[in-house]
Amino acid sequence: MAYEVTATRRRPQQFESLAGQEFVVSTLKNAIEQGRIAHAYLFSGPRGVGKTTSARLLAKALNCVHGPTATPCGECDNCKGIAKGSSLDVIEIDGASNTGVNDVRAIKEEVLFPPTSSRYKIYIIDEVHMLSQSAFNALLKTIEEPPEYVVFIFATTETQKVPATIRSRCQQFNFQLIPLETIEKLLGDAAQEMGIKADKDALFWIAKEATGSMRDAYTLFDQVVSFSNGEITLDKIREKLGVVGMERIGQIMADILSRRQSAAMDKVNDLLAKGVSTEQVIKDFTDYFRTLLLIKEGVKSENVLGERMESFPPEIRTAFNEEQLEAGLDLFLNLYRDIRYSLNPRFELELAVSKLSRLRYVASNASVLEQLARLKNDLVTGTITPLNPALADQKTIEPQAATPLQTTTPKTDVPETAPSKKSSSPAPTTTPESSNAQPVVQEPQPVVAPAVETPHEEEKVHGAQPTLEGLKGVLPQGIVDVKNEDDGLVLCFANKLFYQLALRSLQKVKDDVSAKLGAQANVVLALSERNETQPQPEPAVQAPLNEAVPPETPAKAQPVQTPPKPEPQAAVPIQGAAPTQSTAPTQVKTMNALEEERKNLINDLILAFDGREEKI
Repeated sequence: MAYEVTATRRRPQQFESLAGQEFVVSTLKNAIEQGRIAHAYLFSGPRGVGKTTSARLLAKALNCVHGPTATPCGECDNCKGIAKGSSLDVIEIDGASNTGVNDVRAIKEEVLFPPTSSRYKIYIIDEVHMLSQSAFNALLKTIEEPPEYVVFIFATTETQKVPATIRSRCQQFNFQLIPLETIEKLLGDAAQEMGIKADKDALFWIAKEATGSMRDAYTLFDQVVSFSNGEITLDKIREKLGVVGMERIGQIMADILSRRQSAAMDKVNDLLAKGVSTEQVIKDFTDYFRTLLLIKEGVKSENVLGERMESFPPEIRTAFNEEQLEAGLDLFLNLYRDIRYSLNPRFELELAVSKLSRLRYVASNASVLEQLARLKNDLVTGTITPLNPALADQKTIEPQAATPLQTTTPKTDVPETAPSKKSSSPAPTTTPESSNAQPVVQEPQPVVAPAVETPHEEEKVHGAQPTLEGLKGVLPQGIVDVKNEDDGLVLCFANKLFYQLALRSLQKVKDDVSAKLGAQANVVLALSERNETQPQPEPAVQAPLNEAVPPETPAKAQPVQTPPKPEPQAAVPIQGAAPTQSTAPTQVKTMNALEEERKNLINDLILAFDGREEKI
């Protein structure tokens, strides 16, 4: 017996055997059972999904000796003749070979004669969209009002090329792609029928490559069977057909994520050395990024993904965000279009793999704007959260990052003060010229900024004395000292940036401090300016500085100048000491530390956008 290909041998002979076209089957069966037979049908859809098979099944159902019936017997002469293609009353015409008006004229003459031995004379015109415009026009009248024994069945893969005048005279059925699971099951049945052992992964790969076409799946299945020696495995398919596979692409991506660029390039070169074409590698990379993008968007159906989710390790699935995966997919789609004009397609592929190492730093303009808004919000809270997960291990500023500076901040800073509510005389306002002339040993009252002056309804906190260490965790960033004054709890800042950030959340600071102390407290913010441009003068200039003390200065600040008797109530003892040569290096060192902290903040902002403008 002559060999018969699997697609022909397993062609459905009953409507129930037609896979993946439930709507078409149910509609045709109901129409036949109710006797509602149309004069013309138009079957449209992708290749290899059962259009011609359905046309033959409909012809058998109409001309079976037991019919019209939805279940033709398949044993009568009419059924056998239609299955073999030898029936005189079922004429199959190739539209691509009979495109002229003369061919249609022959059909118009033939329809005048009734069928010889069947109930209906049926014309099956495949690829009907190939007919010329004049041929379509010649068919119009015949299709609209044919003899009662004539039925036209048109099949096409490009329904948009069929004139609307033809479509309006036909009952149209749209055939769908066959699900991947259905194709895999039918391939398994075919392998079992032939006595061939087939791995599930191999059948899954064949079904995926068929892209919804059952005929393509059977054709590829026959090719694989011919070199598998009775056992189909995925390794044999990769070896014989030059297939890359998701596993090898995953190994290359793992090397790229681990910054092993040379190992990734070696694997690409190994694939090309084994005979895999550059186009095939690009296709597999494209399929890989498409599947990753769908998984990232929450798609879990293998029929949509075309791959098993187990083929993608969790570390690769979470390494990129959606826009980065879109950039990677776009990279290989454009690469496939560009290689036809390339000097060397291999060079283009190697360049694309090299660009993948920077894929984690790709961002669109929209994400950059989003990150700017996020950073603006983070500055208020004192933290920086990179939008790009790949930068999460970079240095960030935490709310407690200023704590080390509190122990090294020099206490010789002269706070710019304003009179408190119970102060007898106001302190002079500090100006750039007068700041150098004021004695450093002076300890005036801290200035309460006008923007945060509030009515002093709350009383001074009595009982437990609040300290910087005791309020740790509820105070904003940048506080160098805490004082319990008559006006309330004064929080002293040495840096204008942190002072302005605290102003934005003053009410929250009040609530947090009150909750920490267990009593309602009035919180006041104070800012002390420091001379960061030059160190304090040598001890030799102490006398002129002391003589320059304004007469309005309260007398209680004078005893602080005597080293043996420092003020016992001073929260920071260093403030009462005169600047000496030994304190100048400490101040410079602290200022350098603060400057370094500011540089770290700027560096973190730059790191958050590192590589954003690079194009993949």
